[in-house]
Amino acid sequence: MAGAKNHDYHILPPDIWPLVGSFSAFVMAIGGIRWMHDMSFGPLVFAIGFAAIALTFYAWWANVIKEAHAGDHTPVVQLHLRYGMILFIASEVMFFVGWFWAWFDYALFPQPLEMVDGIVTNYIGQDGAAALLQWPPKGIEVLNAFELPLLNTMILLCSGTTVTWAHHSLIHGDRKGLITGLWLTIILGVLFSFIQAYEYSVAPFPFAGINYSSAFYMATGFHGFHVLVGTIFLIVCLARAYKGHFTPKQHFGFEAAAWYWHFVDVVWLFLFIVVYVWGGWGAPVH
Repeated sequence: MAGAKNHDYHILPPDIWPLVGSFSAFVMAIGGIRWMHDMSFGPLVFAIGFAAIALTFYAWWANVIKEAHAGDHTPVVQLHLRYGMILFIASEVMFFVGWFWAWFDYALFPQPLEMVDGIVTNYIGQDGAAALLQWPPKGIEVLNAFELPLLNTMILLCSGTTVTWAHHSLIHGDRKGLITGLWLTIILGVLFSFIQAYEYSVAPFPFAGINYSSAFYMATGFHGFHVLVGTIFLIVCLARAYKGHFTPKQHFGFEAAAWYWHFVDVVWLFLFIVVYVWGGWGAPVH
């Protein structure tokens, strides 16, 4: 018959949300710029743009869930959704490669620094009398890698185990195991975030002014942001699990969340080794 569907792809109908999301991102960017320059209504414009983006996320993904329940996510569509998630995680990997690159550049090729009373003040020329090539910079006390950072490492490793348990429970039709595993993973993720926030509150170095501290906060801070996003991702999966959305054969939403969480785990292992252990080796501990 003319117009009959004779393929396994899903042709999306026209939707307003991509346009709304684009304008929302533009409004949020304008608000952020005005906010950083202390211009009027900057925070308000930023908040409006952010709220509109959050609404776009909710509505767009709600449509995706409806499409899945309608049977539009054929095996071919699910395969392409997996490809999309893999490419997204790959882009996130390259994002963190940039921070690791900055950290190694600072550590392996430290710049001359001027010292005043044992505290780093500013960069000076290569021939400066007070120049000091050292990493971490002299006068910096580092966080003990084998206290809170090690505890957070164990927490994330445990959370990787619990989310895998949830995944296997889902595949075998064990709804109780799925929900229990998700609850444990979410609790561990929230605990990680609280411990990292406390670590920041007692850190002995400021955010700005020193390449060591700036690279430290940017690398670990962006990872903390990803933990927060992953926790929200898992909370949504938990709500959907209670509603019975996932089946052993169709559960890409949960699978994507599990992949993302494992990515967060692996990045933290590299951060722990490179930033906390190797990056602070030989420096005085706070």
